[in-house]
Amino acid sequence: MARQKKSKNDDGGGAGWLATYGDMMTLLLCFFVLLYSFSSIDAEKFRMMMDGLQGKLGVLTGGKTISSAELIESGLDANSPSYRQLSNMQNTISQYIDKQGLQDDIKLEITDRGLTIRFSGKILFDLGRAEIKNNGQGILDNIAGFIKSMPNSIVVEGHTDNWPISNSQFPSNWELSTTRATNVIRYFIEEGNINPARLSAAGYSKYKPIKSNNTKENRAINRRVDVIILRMDQKEGIINE
Repeated sequence: MARQKKSKNDDGGGAGWLATYGDMMTLLLCFFVLLYSFSSIDAEKFRMMMDGLQGKLGVLTGGKTISSAELIESGLDANSPSYRQLSNMQNTISQYIDKQGLQDDIKLEITDRGLTIRFSGKILFDLGRAEIKNNGQGILDNIAGFIKSMPNSIVVEGHTDNWPISNSQFPSNWELSTTRATNVIRYFIEEGNINPARLSAAGYSKYKPIKSNNTKENRAINRRVDVIILRMDQKEGIINE
């Protein structure tokens, strides 16, 4: 039987380009389906998807994160050594506050960062000034005595209301809030004999209010100095996980 000659154009590759074309169309379809799903996905589903993807890719969580209540869901464990230490100090300072009748001027709160000792502006400073008043010095003497023996790092943060200030000493509320925090730190070092290596200062001007600055009473609350005893595993806003 005579063998049939193969056509020059018939190289047997006709099905190959069809497979490639089909793969391309399938990928395009998947791409547009993915775009549509992203347009309607909610935040919780997206988080769950990313968590699953991290697991599949072998991405590990951990390391250092900036302190934030949104990032630390559980906060301080009430049974942890850090919490017990801060709670004991809170009780000690609370007894002093009650004995001296300072409940309106000093507030205490344990947060993810540590123990916050919140001083109203009027107890430490005259309005628009950064020199610590005499009765404020006596209060800081006692607070320094309580926290001196603790190994924790301490942050002092100054805050103002939204009323502008502009004079030769303080061109704005930034300088006023920062100078107040720095003066408290200097007092802790020079009069309270607290190790300077444990201390740091920050001034936030009017930008971290507790209340809206729409009343005289609220502005008085926003004028404050926070002394924060950081939890033992935290230094200058960074938590080691």
